Amino acid sequence: MPVELRRPLLRSSLIACLLTAARPGAAGAEPCAVPDTTHVIRVVSEVMARERIPGLVVGFTLDSCTWVRAFGTADVENGTPMAPNSSIRLASVQKTMTAVAVLQLAERGKLDLDAPIQRYVPYFPRKPWPVTARLLLSHLGGIPHYVNRDVEQHIREHRSTRQAIDIFAGFDLLAEPGTRYSYSSYGYNLLGAAIEAASGLSYAEYMRSHVWVPAGMLDTRMDDPLEIVPRRSRGYQLAGDTLKNSEFIDVSSRFAAGGTRGTVPDLLRFMAALDGGRLLRDSTRARMTRPAHTRDGRAVPYAMGWQIPPFRDRGSLVTNDGGQQETRTFILDDPEHHVRIALAMNLEADVYGPIVLELYRALTGRTLVVER
Repeated sequence: MPVELRRPLLRSSLIACLLTAARPGAAGAEPCAVPDTTHVIRVVSEVMARERIPGLVVGFTLDSCTWVRAFGTADVENGTPMAPNSSIRLASVQKTMTAVAVLQLAERGKLDLDAPIQRYVPYFPRKPWPVTARLLLSHLGGIPHYVNRDVEQHIREHRSTRQAIDIFAGFDLLAEPGTRYSYSSYGYNLLGAAIEAASGLSYAEYMRSHVWVPAGMLDTRMDDPLEIVPRRSRGYQLAGDTLKNSEFIDVSSRFAAGGTRGTVPDLLRFMAALDGGRLLRDSTRARMTRPAHTRDGRAVPYAMGWQIPPFRDRGSLVTNDGGQQETRTFILDDPEHHVRIALAMNLEADVYGPIVLELYRALTGRTLVVER
């Protein structure tokens, strides 16, 4: 049984996993004091055994320290251990990166956040009301999410930007933009097309030259199934109690909303670069994390590329998560307490919550409580 193959690897990972203490993104290492993570590691092992997670990577930065550990198996069939820099699908945590790219172009005067999106994507049909990049960033643009999930979430063929937009171009808006929050990956694909038009580069080229490389994210890339990807992790699903390979899909149809793969260290580098002013001006970064509001003043659970979690005494803490075939991912940024957390795993199940909560408690001494 796959779980029996996984358990010895999990035990060995608990003993021989990576512990680094360095400035995020820095080439060298410097000594720093890492909080006791013994209980966190115990929680990881318990959750992985209970939920039958094949492989998982989790890490954090705290002040100048970076800590990353890998657990379990990246490839069950071949018994390949998960590594701290295993390449895992990032899914929707990529939306935060897309939002950064949009805001960079706005800072440079190349993209007007309040212009109709057709200024940049003229082949997207005009709707009864204007749709703008500012509204799309906060899922207030009225663009639907997946409409025919049996088809749209199982695309196996490569799609160009135009083909990805054509999937939903004919759909009606769910509501007048600005009046209703409705999460939409298609809205972020529209933003990806706008990035291409405003910059004159492909989405991949822009992200690589203006976001990933400046942040030191050298292992982040578009997820091309034909490429040879070092340390590529396989993905899994549970069919009842049986572990099976994930369904094959080509995520190019989600190119700017969830079409990349990368590593947990790269996710930590991204947040460090963002907080450190290397990707956006401080004023833009602050605006990016403020909760958005509908036209009538109702706060929504999203800012610009960041989720606003319903935690009591949240302060400046923001999160984002991702889920699709092969993967679940999570990032948390709490500048007030100098903490960033990233997690990625290769099982399609939203079961990592206890790990994140325990790790945050170990780092800050604070317990995150959901506001009722």
